[in-house]
Amino acid sequence: MQLGIRLHDIHTGLGPEFQTMEERARKASEEGFSCVHLAYSKVIKGYTFDDCALTEGLAKYTKRVFDGQGLDIAVLGCYLNLAHPDPEKLAEIQSRYFGHLRVASLLGASVVGTETGAPNAQYKMDANTHSAEALDAFIRGLEPVVERAEKYGVTMAIEPVWKHIVYSPDRAVQVLEAIPSPNLRIIFDPVNLLYPGNLDTRDKVIGEAIEKLGDRIAVVHLKDCVLNGDDLKSIAAGTGVMDYREILKFMKERKPYIQATLENTTDENAVRSRMYLQEMYDAI
Repeated sequence: MQLGIRLHDIHTGLGPEFQTMEERARKASEEGFSCVHLAYSKVIKGYTFDDCALTEGLAKYTKRVFDGQGLDIAVLGCYLNLAHPDPEKLAEIQSRYFGHLRVASLLGASVVGTETGAPNAQYKMDANTHSAEALDAFIRGLEPVVERAEKYGVTMAIEPVWKHIVYSPDRAVQVLEAIPSPNLRIIFDPVNLLYPGNLDTRDKVIGEAIEKLGDRIAVVHLKDCVLNGDDLKSIAAGTGVMDYREILKFMKERKPYIQATLENTTDENAVRSRMYLQEMYDAI
């Protein structure tokens, strides 16, 4: 596997003026990562990264920065709400995705990644988030984005999350069947499928996800979790309750050289988490 890191989880230890995309990329390379999850708005401040900012020049410069550090971009993140109830706002959001797809095609990102939204403007879980109507709205919002991905020759990848519309492997299968495109794939984040009610059966939940979605998984996110009151808290891999052996076994046996990015690390534990996962992977 090729282990990477979410770039905005990296800090240089210097002042805010040094927390740049360039400095974070340098540190990611020094720490032994081979790829990154890049969210422009979290590492380049002062821009909204709308259509005006998402230029060909930005793409070429970004490619030069990461090529110079020997890093691939596993995920170009655009985590906006494709089930937004306001048609005008939804059109703006879709346009933002179109721009990210264009940039991804020029800089060679593996996927443009997104979570799956909520049926409200606040992007918060509510009583309707897991409804059939919400799923229909998300599919309608996603469909033109996937069509544009096909035109650019780019992969669009959705990330199922318990608190969002696509909250389970079965819901993800429904989306894949509704939009039967080879350019639509899955980002597999095992922890994001969990909540306090299924934490005790997490191995079964994760096993079913691998069984149902395995062929369409493009990228894996690796983090850990602990129960925190009525919710789960996401933390660095190897510091919580997760057992990664079956996940890593699946990756090793069926996904040669798959990219897997760490999430929710700190500067103090990122390298330790990378080594922990790599040693477990190597021992399988």
